[in-house]
Amino acid sequence: MAKEMKQTTENRKCIVCGEVKEKEQLLRFTLTPDNRIIPDFKKKLPGKGIYVSVSQAALQKAVDKNLFAKAVKKNVKVNAELTQTVENILRKKGLESICLAKKAGVLITGFEKVSEQIKRGKIAFLLEAADAGADGHQKITNLAAGLEIFTIYDVEELDKALDKVNTVHAALLKSDMAKLVHTDLVRLQKFLNS
Repeated sequence: MAKEMKQTTENRKCIVCGEVKEKEQLLRFTLTPDNRIIPDFKKKLPGKGIYVSVSQAALQKAVDKNLFAKAVKKNVKVNAELTQTVENILRKKGLESICLAKKAGVLITGFEKVSEQIKRGKIAFLLEAADAGADGHQKITNLAAGLEIFTIYDVEELDKALDKVNTVHAALLKSDMAKLVHTDLVRLQKFLNS
């Protein structure tokens, strides 16, 4: 019985695919008093949550087919730009996590420093600018030896977030902070790629 209760509090149903999933695999939205659908990823807003799989395509389908209205059984206002808004929120959250890692001292930048830490086995995963040159990409891929490489942000986004210049290669040292950053980046990547 306790296990059943736990399952019902941690799993929710996607309004698009109808599958019951863990909350981490879903985006939470809520209905405002004036019947607008808004993102509530921090689960701080009052009201019943409405869930969509972490997927750009699923969210766009929910918007296009008016699935939010069907889920709450009333007319709702859904911003046509909701999918872009969600992407922006997830991108910002990922960059904020990367910045926290920098402040915590577990983010290193620069090809040489990253390469050195890869050789020492200290790296949890890598970040590479989406607009990195093919030569640098090949070199870091050869060194990475199976490490996960995220190529979500371009140089300009990384530079701005980290207050650096020409941030092409970065890495997270193995740590609890790296696990948190990884969770945020996986969520964004999943949203963008599905």
